[in-house]
Parts: sequence; structure tokens; C-alpha cells
Amino acid sequence: MLGLKSLVDVGGGTGTVVKAIAKEFPQLECIVFDLPHVVAGLQGTNNLKYVSGSMFEAIPPADAILLKSHENCVRILKRCKEAIKGKEGGKLIIIDMVMETKQKKDHESNETELLFDILMMVLYNSQERNEKEWAQLFSDAGFGNYKIIPMLGSRSIIEVYP
Repeated sequence: MLGLKSLVDVGGGTGTVVKAIAKEFPQLECIVFDLPHVVAGLQGTNNLKYVSGSMFEAIPPADAILLKSHENCVRILKRCKEAIKGKEGGKLIIIDMVMETKQKKDHESNETELLFDILMMVLYNSQERNEKEWAQLFSDAGFGNYKIIPMLGSRSIIEVYP
């Protein structure tokens, strides 16, 4: 995590993702931020701590925000932007699927995307998004730029800049 000193995982649950990041980058201050009943009793490490609160009220300030949630996206994104405001080089990091706008020759990939879209609809009353829909979401939340980095499998890393 080149150039970053701090990272907050918004809605991070028990911290599975951030534990791996904190272990790999011991110089990075990592925070798992979630509701009080979720993080109650969880123990941090030298560079990992658990903070309770509501993402709809405030998010702890950091150089980077990791977001994996879809509920009330614009509202959450605006809070994330506030949390990294004024941080030089600050960014929001989202790990999620970016749907293809055209059908792939690989039918299994098409089916996987459709199944994830249905899962999002059923569990979160939300949807998977293509690049154009992500761009609109970021624009609506007041962000200025973004970059999509494809990963192995169906997920991508999306870096969003104020």
C-alpha cells in the first residue's frame, strides 16, 4: 500500500480482509470500523484496531477507505469522501465486481455475474454494477476520478479519488 499510512475498512465485520492487509503491511495503521455489537470484544494488534460507530454518522479519518458495502451507496460514499478529505493522496478502495456491458464468450463468467447480481438483489436490495454505473455513483457522491484494476476471478479493485 505504497504511500499510505492509514486505512479504514468501513463495515469490516470481524476484520478478515484487514487482518491480511495489516499482516502484509506492518507499517500501515489499519482500522476495522463497524457497529458496536459487531466489534465488541474483538482484539486488535500493533497495527490493527477495532472502532465502533455508524458509517451513516461519521467514518474515522484515514489515507484510504476500504468499502465493500452496497446499502445506501451514495450516502456511504459521501461519508467516505469526508473521511479522506484533506488527506494528500487519499483514496477510497472498493473490492467488488464490475459487470461487463457485453456478453463474454465464456458462458460460465456470464452466469457467475448474473448469479452475483441476483444475490445482491435478494440480500441487499441492490445490484452489481458495470463501469458506467460505478462512474455515475462516484459522480453522485462528489468524487472526481476513479481507476478500476481487474483482479483474478470476478472481483476488481476500484480506487476512487476525491
